[in-house]
Amino acid sequence: MIFLGHRHPIPNPARPIISAERCRLYLITPPRIDAPFEWVRTLEAALDGGDVACLQIRLKGLDDDALARAIDVLRPPAQRRGVAVLLNDRPDLAFETGCDGVHIGQEDSTYADARKAVGASGIVGVTCHDSRHLAMEAGDQGADYVAFGAFFPTDTKEARFHAEPELLRWWSELFTVPSVAIGGITVDNCRPLVETGVDFLAVSAGIWNHPQGPAAAVAAFDRILAGG
Repeated sequence: MIFLGHRHPIPNPARPIISAERCRLYLITPPRIDAPFEWVRTLEAALDGGDVACLQIRLKGLDDDALARAIDVLRPPAQRRGVAVLLNDRPDLAFETGCDGVHIGQEDSTYADARKAVGASGIVGVTCHDSRHLAMEAGDQGADYVAFGAFFPTDTKEARFHAEPELLRWWSELFTVPSVAIGGITVDNCRPLVETGVDFLAVSAGIWNHPQGPAAAVAAFDRILAGG
């Protein structure tokens, strides 16, 4: 990927990138799912609640076999609905289990290794915390999206970095690589992020712990993201 002018990334025409006409929802699974065969019904209800662009499978504390079995349950209903499925942290398993790509953190796989694992047509998203430098570096390497955060307090994972909405506005005004906002995002606090021009809102607890249920949460996000 090369940059011209104001460092606008020029997408590689050989590989589709995640794109959006408006801000869209990016779901992240809970870090623990005790019974995937039962929980998948909750996932399906959420996916049917409104527009969902992506599902990141982020399950912790599982060995490779258990993780692969969970992916085999959770991936198909999302892909049948046209939702891209990404695996957190594990480019090798992402390819082996039929996911559409991988999301990597700064302490996980390198971008080069992730790209090699998922191939030219796979999606590679990169966590960039609150760093403009890391985001520009990821975009220059060819990342399909950059993720900034955390924007709000979150119990889903330990947040060592805090990002401000202005970071999203700066990125959206200068670059064409899609951006993802993550960290403590809920129906009640998401509007200032949407107004920055961010491409995706990554949400976990804000969906699964919503008092009216995940499907209602997705529907509520959908109304806001559609301009309601």
